[in-house]
Amino acid sequence: MDGYDGKSGVIPTEHCVATPTGNESDKSSGAASTHAAPEVTGINQDTAAVTTVEEVQASKKGWFAYFKTRDFYIVLVLGQILALCITSTNTFSSLLVEQGTSIPAFQTFFNYVLLNIIYTSFTLYRYGFRRWCRLLLKDGWKYIILSFLDVEGNYFFVLAYRYTTILSAQLINFFAIVIVVIISFIFLRVRYHITQIIGILICIGGVGILIGSDHITGATSSDGISKGNQVKGDLFALVGATCYGVSNVVEEFLVSKRPLYEVVGQLGFWGMIWNGAQAGIFDKNQFRTATWNSKVGGYLTGYTLILSLFYSLAPIMFRLSSAAFFNISLLTGNFWGVCIGVKVFHLSIHWMYPIAFVCIVGGLLVYFVGKKVLGEATKPWLGQNQEQGVAGVGTARRRVVRGDTVV
Repeated sequence: MDGYDGKSGVIPTEHCVATPTGNESDKSSGAASTHAAPEVTGINQDTAAVTTVEEVQASKKGWFAYFKTRDFYIVLVLGQILALCITSTNTFSSLLVEQGTSIPAFQTFFNYVLLNIIYTSFTLYRYGFRRWCRLLLKDGWKYIILSFLDVEGNYFFVLAYRYTTILSAQLINFFAIVIVVIISFIFLRVRYHITQIIGILICIGGVGILIGSDHITGATSSDGISKGNQVKGDLFALVGATCYGVSNVVEEFLVSKRPLYEVVGQLGFWGMIWNGAQAGIFDKNQFRTATWNSKVGGYLTGYTLILSLFYSLAPIMFRLSSAAFFNISLLTGNFWGVCIGVKVFHLSIHWMYPIAFVCIVGGLLVYFVGKKVLGEATKPWLGQNQEQGVAGVGTARRRVVRGDTVV
């Protein structure tokens, strides 16, 4: 199902020709619904019936079938773009702290505002105000949960870095991957191939090398941190990792069944409310004592724009691959962070960092060994031919109804 349809509820994507149709009486009279079909036009029922998932999967064979597709390289590059986005936002956060401005909840608030302005406005354009209100009444609870998990994940990880060492926070961050794998296996019926498990373990081993090099160079020293504070920080990191893991799986599920602009728009709308309330409660004192100048304004702008780009690209990653691959792709962020730190903070690269990076990328490659043409784009909860999903950007259903296309 792909969208709200007049009085009758929803219409399947494959019934859309050029513009969406309304209920049966609208079809007979030639009238059209007030909003367009989410993410796809120009597909009719005859075209949709030509190809099945099985036929697409059989177009290339062998253990390295997915490596021969364009999607594989898109997923690989997209994962590194997302890792760079996270690294860049961390860099801007560090620059803000150097200026004497530490307002973790408030600085993320602008991201949700921007997402809301862009995607909720577009959703209103496509759905109309009345149907958007119906969306809030019918499915709003799902997006409230998603946005709450996302906001709290961000908030608790920022708190963790105040009380514990980077080493502890990085180690506990692996718990997000564990959460994703377990929840996907139990609730979404995802079954992981042995090469995927090996790939995840290789990636984690690569990060272990990074952490080891930081420990050798003293970058993860816990000097000045009391044992009580470190335990508190570790608990905050654990809560943050859990929220991240659950929110990633929930978002993967939602963007596979709903239009991207609807999901991101709702995340921005409810996230703005959650985050605004939290910032008003917890960042009140920091806001008063923060430094405000042109540099801080520039850093906040850069942080907001890059984080919004991250939130815009992540759903495409969830569609093309999975929440598990999304998380292991972000593990290269530590390497990119040092690369940026060499220029911005005058850090030096330890000889173990390039080895760790190669190890992580190798794990990403191993993860897709044995996968077929569509890789992880086929979601087990959407049916054999993905008929319960939306034919949106990056989905397997779009490949089925439109051939070899991503966008």
